[in-house]
This record gives sequence, structure tokens and C-alpha cells, in this order.
Amino acid sequence: MSRRGWVIAILTAWALSLGWLVKREVFRPTGARLAEAALAVPPGALFYRLDVGGQQMGYSSTTIDTLPSALRVETVFVLDVPALGKLHRTTARSTTMLSRALRLQSVIASFDGDIGRFETHGRVLGDTVFSVAIVSGQDSQMTRIPLKGPVTLPALLPLRLAFGGELQSGRSYTARLFDPLLVTGRDVTARVSAETTLVVSDSADIDSTTMTWVPEHFDTVRAFRIDQEANGVTTHSWIDAQGRIVLTASEPGFSMERAAFEIVYENFKHRDTARVARSSTAPGADAIVPLTALAAGVQASPTPRQRLRLLLNERDTVEIVQASAIQAGAAAYRLPSQDTALAGWLAPEPLIQSHDPRIAAQGRLIIGRERSPGRVAELLTHWVARSLQRATSIEPSAPSAVKVLETRRGDCNEAATLFVALARGAGLPARTVAGLIYLNGRFYYHAWAEVFLSAWTAVDPTFDQLPADASRLPIVTGGLARQVELVPLIGRLQLEVL
Repeated sequence: MSRRGWVIAILTAWALSLGWLVKREVFRPTGARLAEAALAVPPGALFYRLDVGGQQMGYSSTTIDTLPSALRVETVFVLDVPALGKLHRTTARSTTMLSRALRLQSVIASFDGDIGRFETHGRVLGDTVFSVAIVSGQDSQMTRIPLKGPVTLPALLPLRLAFGGELQSGRSYTARLFDPLLVTGRDVTARVSAETTLVVSDSADIDSTTMTWVPEHFDTVRAFRIDQEANGVTTHSWIDAQGRIVLTASEPGFSMERAAFEIVYENFKHRDTARVARSSTAPGADAIVPLTALAAGVQASPTPRQRLRLLLNERDTVEIVQASAIQAGAAAYRLPSQDTALAGWLAPEPLIQSHDPRIAAQGRLIIGRERSPGRVAELLTHWVARSLQRATSIEPSAPSAVKVLETRRGDCNEAATLFVALARGAGLPARTVAGLIYLNGRFYYHAWAEVFLSAWTAVDPTFDQLPADASRLPIVTGGLARQVELVPLIGRLQLEVL
């Protein structure tokens, strides 16, 4: 072979090998690339201050352990919310097992707060089903959620962004998230909007004058800004190249900032809790009280309102309008509903055991042979309002419809849960709603329900209202566990009645 032939042969072989290498790197499965990149995930613990309006109200931590074939991620979230002169603590914990490709394998999560106490135990079965057990007090319930592909947890999205090669300014990434506390999945889109450098304290020393821990040494961190929006609140998070959160901020004044352990935990532990609690003793007009009205000692019913206009976060105007009695009574179908689009709001779910024989039997006693959706909703509303003794829960567990039916007592959470179970058992599409109610010039946490008549219509079995008046601002819709979503909104909402 001539020299020219050898050169051509060598160049051809080099081109083929380069093409094979490019094909292997570019077209190999995402899981394979993640598995290789995840080998660089550093073990260790990170700590965060949770601030509202510049004042520390809690702390959070994330601990990553690297195992031979998996990653274990433990998260802790603690928030102390002042309300009417007392501190009310909310604690959420989770332990998650991930594959080396950062795929969710199993998770154990717990929640303890004013809305109740419960645990979830979940495991992915064959990449197609997520099996979840919810334990609340003496009640437990299993549910299986079909999966259309790999899922991750909200707290682990930054890790997947970093090791999936998505941290490029201007790039958007859509992922399927599953929240074990909300027991639900959703698609989210995160946009990498900027790249910057942040300064983070990596060690601390005690200040002998103030007896608080202050930064001693700082570290410069390259960070990427990730923008997301949920429940009308835009959140900006800065994460480093290893997928660890550096800073999270949202309007109006909530932040989660990485800092040294002593600054995060010791300062929180030794803060002046009495002063913090006293600041909430006398909330002003239009203030948000992070308790139900009953827990706050308010026995009054809402003043009937056909319309309520609000200024949200000093920027957006929201108008709530009560459905008319004619709209509430209009429904172009007979029970049970056969609309497949509403099937999800007829099925049982954790804590709402609509197929339980006891729920079904009670429903038949209440509605008899009635098949009009509007009339059935009215009968169920009246029965729940008149049958439940209005009282705060004695047990710390989250309310279960069967348990509420047995005890015949509870607050708005219990009334909404029982109503929705009875409605679904009767073939009437229904769902729980959590948000705020305007009472005596202030806003309080509240739960009610919606039923589908000619459209989704608010109904409040606590106050025996169908349709419910315009005193309610809905924030989250779905299972009662979704009230967990209200917790991060503490301090982020500012409301003014116009």
C-alpha cells in the first residue's frame, strides 16, 4: 500500500472511531450518563436558615450518603410559626433511596404540624408503579400510582439538573416530580436563567458580645439561578455545579440560605422565642393567622359575601365571586356520574375512603333515592354540618373519613374529608380545597370542598353553605395531605381587602 493509502486508511479509522465515540457519548441513554456523573456526588451534610422578612423562623438540612449501588438522601425541615402569642412548629422529614442513575427507588416521609401527623412509605415497583402506604394514627391505607417514566422528588430536582448536564444558561428542563407528603405527581419546568458567583459562610465563631454565632470564613461558589412557579408564587433558587442549593428566595421575603451549622442550628435553638411569639399576639387587620378559626378561638361564621376583591402581595388583584343558587343547582346529569374526565374525583384516596362500606351505608341513609347532583350535595352538606360536633382534634393524626364518621367531631379538615368521601360514595365528583377564610377582619386557614355540578362549585360543610360564599381564597386543591403545600407559603402571602 502506498504512503497515501496508509494516510487515508489511518484517517478513515480515526474518523470511524471518533464517530463511534461521539455516538456513544451523545446517544447513550440519559440513565447511563447520570449513573456515571453521579459517581461524583459528594457525601456530606448541608444546613440552611429559613427566614421570613429577615427573621429566622426555622432551619433545614440535607444529608447525602453514597452507598455502593445507591444514594441515600435525608432531609429535615423545621418551621416555627408565631400565631396569637404562641409558636406552632411544623416538622417534615424524609429518607430517600436513589439509584446511581438518580432514579427514585424508595422514600419514607413524615409530617407533624397543626393539620395533623402522618407518614408515607413509598417504593417504586418495576419503574411502572409507585406503591405508597399512608399511616395516620391507627389508620393506614395503600395506594398505587401508575408511572409513565422516571420520577424524582422536588428536593432532588437540583441534583438531577446538575448531573444531567442541564445547567446551561437559557435552558429549560421538564421533569416529573412526586411529592411523598402530597402523595401526588406533577410535571414541572425549571429554567436556568443566569449564572453568578455567591459567597457562603463555611465556618463560624461565637461572638462574645451578642453570644450568637457569626461567619468566620467564607467560600466563593459558582451558582446557577433556577426559576420555577407554583401556586402563583415564583421561586428563584441558586444551585452549585454539584446540584446543591445555595440560596432560595421568593416574594415577599421568604428565603432559605446555606450557612455553617452553628449559624443555622445553634442561633435558632437559642433565639428569643418569647419575643418572637409576642410579636404575633395582636395581628392587625387583614393579617393571615396560620391557624384555623376554631383553633384561634373564633366561633363566628363568615359574613355572607357575594364578592371579595383582594390585593395579593401588593401587586395582583384577585376577585372571588360566589356561585348563584341557580348555578349551584344546575347539573345536566344524574347520579352516579359517568363522566370519565371526572373519574379521579370519584375514586377513593388516602384518608378519603369513599368505597368503605360504612361510608356507603351512611350515604344511602342521607340521600335515599335522590339522584339530582345539586340536591344530593345539599343533603350531604346539611347532614355533615349538623352531625359533627365542631371541636379541635384531640389526636394529632390527620383526619380520616372513616374515623370522623365514627367520632362525629372535628374542625374544618374533618368536615371536608367526610363530606368528600360521602359525595364520592354517592357518585358525585368532589374534592377537598385548602386555603384561607376571611373572618372578623382577618384571614384564617380553612378547608372546604368542591363538587362538580354544571361546574366546580364551592361547598362548605363546616358552615353549612352551598354554594359557599366568597369569603374563601382557595390555594391548593386535592387530597387533604396537600395542605402541606400551605406551609411553605407562610410569610409569602400578603393580602389586603379592597
